[in-house]
Amino acid sequence: MNIELDNDYEKMAAIKVLGVGGGGGNAVNRMIQSGMSSVEFISVNTDNQSLRFSNASYKLHIGDKLTRGQGAGGDPMKGEKAAEESEDEITSVLRGADMVYITAGMGGGTGTGAAPVIARIAHDMGILTVGVVTKPFSFEGKRRMDQATAGIERLKEHVDALLVIPNERLRSISQEKITLANAFAKADEVLLQAVQSISDLINIPGIINLDFADVTSIMKDAGYAHMGLGAASGPNKAEEAARMAIASPLLETSINGARGVIVNFLVPPDVDLEDITNASQMIHDAAHPDVNLIWGVAFDEKLEDEIRIVVIATNFDHESGFRIPTPPVDNEVPEDKITEVEPQAEQEPINDDLDISALIDMLNHDRDKRS
Repeated sequence: MNIELDNDYEKMAAIKVLGVGGGGGNAVNRMIQSGMSSVEFISVNTDNQSLRFSNASYKLHIGDKLTRGQGAGGDPMKGEKAAEESEDEITSVLRGADMVYITAGMGGGTGTGAAPVIARIAHDMGILTVGVVTKPFSFEGKRRMDQATAGIERLKEHVDALLVIPNERLRSISQEKITLANAFAKADEVLLQAVQSISDLINIPGIINLDFADVTSIMKDAGYAHMGLGAASGPNKAEEAARMAIASPLLETSINGARGVIVNFLVPPDVDLEDITNASQMIHDAAHPDVNLIWGVAFDEKLEDEIRIVVIATNFDHESGFRIPTPPVDNEVPEDKITEVEPQAEQEPINDDLDISALIDMLNHDRDKRS
């Protein structure tokens, strides 16, 4: 008697990460450099120069007739029309995916305009679609902040779940001096953690596994999402890590009122069952009384005494209590103070449509305050 294994049973979920625009492309490069696996990376841009710096396995230039490879010039409408022009190509790269992340730095032209179009195409194809985007730093100006806010609202209409990270919060919670080199690297790192935490839940084996159906049950048509990361060691490590994950200082929000919660524990093999129980209870008590909470556990011998917890919360009651902070913005830099700089081929751009003058002013201001 021959017995054949059902290959479909062991098939991993096909996850694709699309970095849209300069900010999204930079975030994808950082994910690739970190060694993140089990997902396919795709870089999407209107700017051929930016695509040349991409390490993604697939690079898609959109809106060739409209932009001729020269970018969207900070105009979201041009980014939107570029994506619509390339709808067939976008459909092709999305084909075969079970889940799609769309990551972008909102406020510029390509990411802000094209991301909602890509999300609509993915959602219409029946793909679980998650947006993971950033809002601008305040020094980037009111125009860029307004464009980001409008773009996020359009994106929300077409994704199942949307995680928005306000870059300005990185300045207030960071203990390090903010420099030109690490200002956007920090934002990329948060995007990486957001994408990796969920993809690892699905495709990395654990002692108690979460599968794609579990994640879908929490994130399908879920609206805004909260992501919390907690890590602690010592006698009260479980409670401390849970407390950090429940109230993320980055998002200025909590899981209060969430009806859907995913919890993933990364723990040493000798973890005490009581630690898992106490942390789970804390998270359960912080959410809605009727919360659908699913959790998984994976062992990591390198952690020794440390516990790490990832919390993804969705389906808030009328999204009450859930807010995406919009920081006060600095005055825009006058046009006569902006100098155009010819891009250098050997240097990776930090972000598309970035106001470097305003960034340098902010950094000098911070330095003067510290001196």
